[in-house]
Amino acid sequence: MKKAFLLPLFLFAFLFVSVSGQIPPGYYDPANGLNGTPLKLALHNIIKNHTVKSYDYLWTAFQTTDDKPNGTVWDIYSDIPDGSPNGNPPYLYHFGSDQCGSYGSEGDCYNREHSWPKSWFGDTAPMNSDLFHIYPTDGYVNGRRSNYAYAKVGTATWTSQNGSKLGSSSTPGFTGTVFEPRDEYKGDFARTYFYMSVRYYLEDSGWPGGDETSGAQLKPWAQQMMLQWSESDPVSQKEIDRNNAIYGLQHNRNPFIDHPEFAYGIWGYPVSVEEVNTNTEVLYVYPNPASETCKLDLPSAIRNSHYKLMLVSMSGTQFTPDVSLNGNTLSMNVGPLAVGFYFITLVSAEGNWHGKMVKE
Repeated sequence: MKKAFLLPLFLFAFLFVSVSGQIPPGYYDPANGLNGTPLKLALHNIIKNHTVKSYDYLWTAFQTTDDKPNGTVWDIYSDIPDGSPNGNPPYLYHFGSDQCGSYGSEGDCYNREHSWPKSWFGDTAPMNSDLFHIYPTDGYVNGRRSNYAYAKVGTATWTSQNGSKLGSSSTPGFTGTVFEPRDEYKGDFARTYFYMSVRYYLEDSGWPGGDETSGAQLKPWAQQMMLQWSESDPVSQKEIDRNNAIYGLQHNRNPFIDHPEFAYGIWGYPVSVEEVNTNTEVLYVYPNPASETCKLDLPSAIRNSHYKLMLVSMSGTQFTPDVSLNGNTLSMNVGPLAVGFYFITLVSAEGNWHGKMVKE
């Protein structure tokens, strides 16, 4: 959920540690110093084997995981956060008494929304009752969302009372029907999806997948979009409180709420929508991981142009490596760099290109 301000990417990762006080001591120690697939595996091992609750129990769980300060249901498909244009939510729900049942229109009742649709994982346990991806939402809006992917809507065919949209995708890489939540909740869903990809990493055999996913992993277009959403809508107090409440029930946590930087450590820095639209190539970096020399093929648009090459560490430190050019292949001397994860950026008048590298 969006705050009133955005923090720089790397500063946010460190500031957040000081405001999240309920992470058990040593909880993430096995992930220290890791990047890429090793980081994903370490986080998976930390959060797997959670205490599984029944699907029926979710109605009770919502009373502590998704309650507003005034005691009403925090429905992210109908909520209009304080300070947003047009004011307050169009309707409110009370736990128990407004629980679906049947519905015929928006505002009738709330039910249990699998933000990662059940059909994508075969509606089996433990995914079908994992609180980290299940939210109380308006039944009618939930039905309109159906099992469509989350993405940015170009032309809306339907709009909810809080501004959530259904329509054709304008997100690069996918052209089908999608559902777009309010901006204030896009980061919530991104971190939810990152959780699902890591929690069920290597446990997704037989998952049917969907428009947005292949097994438990996001398709490339969705991965880029979710990285953008996570960056533009930083972690809110709502997410922190929900993470702590679910930990008290399931005894596992969402690492990407506790440490948003983990997403960049695993999947890299997001390429902006504008960059995807204007640059048809993504940097191909090899070998990766690299120990002494790492190479990349120059995008065709800048092979006869001036450009600047930068490497940025996870702590935000910039490096300009020694390079040599052989044809269209740029070789970087990465031997002096410390072991870790690096973002690679080529900057030119024609645009910016991004890649990622693991130094071993």
